[in-house]
Amino acid sequence: MKVRTRTLIATALVLGIAAGPAVAHAAPVTAAGTASAPASASASASDVKPPLYTTAPDAAALRRAIAGVGPDSADAVAALVRVGGSSGRWVGSSGVADVRTGRKAFEDARFRAGSVTKTFTAALVLQLAAEGKVDLDEPVQQYLPGLLPSGPKGFEPISVRQLLNYTSGIRPAEGPGDSFEAQYAHRFDVVDPHALIAEAVAKGPEFRPGEKQHYLNIDYTVLGVLIEKLTGTTYEQALSARILKPLGLRHTSVPARGENGVAGPHHHGYQAVEKPGGGSTLVDVTDWNSSSNWAAGDLISTTADLEGFTQALFSGRVVPKAQLEEMFTVPAVKDFESGEDAVQTAGLKRFVLPDGTAVYGKTGSRYGYSTVIGGARDLSRTLVYSVNSIDAKGQDMNKVAYGIVMAAFAR
Repeated sequence: MKVRTRTLIATALVLGIAAGPAVAHAAPVTAAGTASAPASASASASDVKPPLYTTAPDAAALRRAIAGVGPDSADAVAALVRVGGSSGRWVGSSGVADVRTGRKAFEDARFRAGSVTKTFTAALVLQLAAEGKVDLDEPVQQYLPGLLPSGPKGFEPISVRQLLNYTSGIRPAEGPGDSFEAQYAHRFDVVDPHALIAEAVAKGPEFRPGEKQHYLNIDYTVLGVLIEKLTGTTYEQALSARILKPLGLRHTSVPARGENGVAGPHHHGYQAVEKPGGGSTLVDVTDWNSSSNWAAGDLISTTADLEGFTQALFSGRVVPKAQLEEMFTVPAVKDFESGEDAVQTAGLKRFVLPDGTAVYGKTGSRYGYSTVIGGARDLSRTLVYSVNSIDAKGQDMNKVAYGIVMAAFAR
């Protein structure tokens, strides 16, 4: 999270979230039980921590957070929100699924989840570690010989754990350019992950493994190749067999390499583009080949599926609890770009809210789509949202998404 974003969050706590009109489709709040799991016979009462969240979600604040979303909004055309956990539940939606037809946003719409894919990829690797098929402390070169050349200007041994927590030192591959216009022109390009890796490693290391943290897609592209090597199947098949089918996530998938659209009922994504004479127009960016993101960011899902996954993951039903600790462990290094303490874990990120509350989650952004999954580690509060931001790759956090986060995690 950027310094400006942290400042905005702190400011919001002081000023409060701006009020707005009530939003249609908001589900009523239902209070759930707040008791934590019973202590074992040998544990004392002081060993049992109370739930982090004990009151129901603030329905009014959540309604305000997504009010005004739609074709005329300066921030987003649609928003889907699910707040859950043992402290209570709230589900709401706002805006439109398609600005051309005016169809209202709908709760079971599919959308591009971006880098939330990394959480699924990390879970696959940690499952394989639990099964003894990969050792997180061993170099990835041991499992994928020849992928990372050694030598005077080559790569030192990079552990699988260092790929998981972005401390590998592998540089990013070059794309068509950073601007929306450059990427839009190449939106239907089909990219092979092996070619991306070869392009990245040809530039040599960015820093020695384990020295710093640099959040990049390339680490998870390598992990996708590793998953295929260890399972003897495709990444997509491994994801389906190991996570999607066991959890019943029927509306979650990774598109085929040459697929450009979003299969099934979905929300359209839009990017605001400046017009030559002033003002802006919305460009539909729904159809876009995402093969360059693959195991790092190509997932399509729904808020219901992502909520089910988050709850299963945090409770230890996806990754055994011994390996799950990797997802809640931040390496003791500095961030490569900011110089501040690292915040990324294996597939998740540690967020410390202004009141000191620590929550864990994952953001994802693709043009037209901003996504979040996460919550309190004790599952007393979870949050999943999909916001159809009209500037999803912008430097500042989307105002609608920001309001949702602050409302969902208010105590």
